[in-house]
Amino acid sequence: MSAATETLIEPSSSAPVTSTAAYPTTRLLYWSVRRELWENRSIYLGPLIVAGVMLIGFVLGARRHVRFFFQDAIRAIDLLDPAQRAEMLTKPLSLTAIPIVIAASLVALFYCLDALHGERRDRSILFWKSLPVSDFVTVLSKVLVPLVVLPAVTCLTIIGLQLLLVFVGSLVLLTGGLDGTALWTGLPLLQLWITMIYGIVVLALWYAPIYLWLLLVSGWAKRSTFLWAVLPPLALCLIERIAFDTTVLWKLLLDRLDGFMHHGFDFERHRDATPDPLALFATPGLWIGLVVAIGLFAATVWFRRYRQPI
Repeated sequence: MSAATETLIEPSSSAPVTSTAAYPTTRLLYWSVRRELWENRSIYLGPLIVAGVMLIGFVLGARRHVRFFFQDAIRAIDLLDPAQRAEMLTKPLSLTAIPIVIAASLVALFYCLDALHGERRDRSILFWKSLPVSDFVTVLSKVLVPLVVLPAVTCLTIIGLQLLLVFVGSLVLLTGGLDGTALWTGLPLLQLWITMIYGIVVLALWYAPIYLWLLLVSGWAKRSTFLWAVLPPLALCLIERIAFDTTVLWKLLLDRLDGFMHHGFDFERHRDATPDPLALFATPGLWIGLVVAIGLFAATVWFRRYRQPI
């Protein structure tokens, strides 16, 4: 280790040492999260770019899209009961959320894979460790990105896009001689947004152990973080299959990847996805996953404390 690096990590006894106790933890956490946003613009640019592409495509083909999605429902609005009208108008807007959620999920996964590995790779960890910010606060700020920040960005992006799409659709209906205000009055936007926010929160909670596993690998592995994150679970599934001729681990892995939908929503009593929080919070898989996530968080803090630059 060079003399400059030793000076950065271990200040001389004559230099003033700033203790973490001099700053409130909430303030340190706030600025640590701000740092993640400054250094990783894909956190908000990813969902925004997807939403922008969808908006441009909708505007360029506005007349065709409005005729395909909304016009039939508006023309038959007097013949439909409120539930049928809401279903016809809501379904196309619900579909617009899917690409944005997929993009945000991919951003979260790749962010977690690089969050701790990147600072070790470019040796910026030496600078950040010289600041009065504990490893606990640093790791917590990175955990909050996929669990809190990205879900919030995703929700706001989807709401903004849907409002713009309804506005453009209303203008097209007005120019076509139809009642553009019927689109606003017939759409249960509040109900749509509550369901959407609930689904994104459920996704974040269900994926918590996956995000924490990726962060742990990011803080531990020296290279090839993607392979280290993917191969061990797959190897365990293969060993179980060969040794015991069972697929318990494989089914658990698949349930962790897509189980949030059928655990968090009721598809049996309703044709569409209806939020079912009681069933979700009664699911052992949710709580087991959160306990595992807490254990992985503690391990990640420990690795960050003792891992050196690559």
